[in-house]
Amino acid sequence: MGIDNSQSRERAEEPKIYLVGGAVRDRLLGLPVVDRDWVVVGATPAELLKRGFRQLPGDFPVFAHPHTGEEYALARRERKTGSGYHGFSVETGPDVTLEEDLARRDLTINAMAEDDQGRIIDPFNGQEDLDKGLLRHVTPAWVEDPVRMLRIARFAARFDPWGFRVAHGTHGLMKKMVASGELAHLQGQRVRQEMEKALMTDRPWRFFQVLHACGGLKQLLPALAAQLPEGGHGQDAEARPWQLLRRAVAADAPLRLRLAGLLQFAVDEEHDAGKLVEWLGLDRGTAALLREWLRLRAMLETFVPADPDIWLNILNGFTHRREELEQLFSLSMPETAAELLPRMAQIREVVEQIRGDELRCQGWEGRSLGDELRRRRKEAITAVLEDAS
Repeated sequence: MGIDNSQSRERAEEPKIYLVGGAVRDRLLGLPVVDRDWVVVGATPAELLKRGFRQLPGDFPVFAHPHTGEEYALARRERKTGSGYHGFSVETGPDVTLEEDLARRDLTINAMAEDDQGRIIDPFNGQEDLDKGLLRHVTPAWVEDPVRMLRIARFAARFDPWGFRVAHGTHGLMKKMVASGELAHLQGQRVRQEMEKALMTDRPWRFFQVLHACGGLKQLLPALAAQLPEGGHGQDAEARPWQLLRRAVAADAPLRLRLAGLLQFAVDEEHDAGKLVEWLGLDRGTAALLREWLRLRAMLETFVPADPDIWLNILNGFTHRREELEQLFSLSMPETAAELLPRMAQIREVVEQIRGDELRCQGWEGRSLGDELRRRRKEAITAVLEDAS
């Protein structure tokens, strides 16, 4: 397990190494262990460098193992010095104990360690909470870091299939954190990162339900919260956003579709897409997909099936990112999509046979070319609709 500790057992003052966090938790749950993180107690940076470790960039000492590349962090304690999740001072040194390092972690199930003999060190009863299916804070200092609000919501989504729930006391601290204004210090990019991880779980709606139940969603995504009953706690089980996410999970939809599909409900007249895109730091593709779908959705919500102009406008709206937009259509408006997508494919096939280059060869040009192209395509659409009726 990590570096050789044979000499460490002979001299108590030598560094000790522990496997910590998610790797211990997941092994106890019988889940695959993907990433392993280590804590070194009783060491200095100079000692690890001497052993061949490479120090990684960051605000506190973390090192890469010379052979495995896994991360080894010096045990540290934290003290709140300001607002938000950057408002902490970090202390490391040979005098920092394992329990002090574990005490700064977010949840009891993540505050366990394992020594080189396979023994579990569990000062905050994480194993008991694993057995009970509880997501519980480690200490009352939990309220000092708003990122923990996002993380507990993400763990609620990830472990919901096993029946995990937020402990009552922790829920109370979440409400206290919301009331204190700490969430105002969260950066949109960090909100998006945690949201994306939650969206790829089997129960992504739980992330938002947990935030809504404590009042956090109203501060982070107010337009989304406005569509849900006050207080959460399962009263919103059939809400449209969660129905979309259930369909997305069933269809194994990629992250971009899940994110754009969910965020359509976080946009309204007061909270426009541009501000949301900027705050979350969405990538270009997701931002473009969201904007194009919002335009198409507005047309589809007032759709008149017998109007060839509307059909043509809708077809033009599906020109770019057609496959993604059609998938998003099916996730967002499944009944309408089931009715219109087959007809749309039929109309598209006819319309695409009327090409601008052929009209140009017939002498059409400039604005008259565009007008003629649209006129002929509308005639073709009308013919298809008449045949169908």
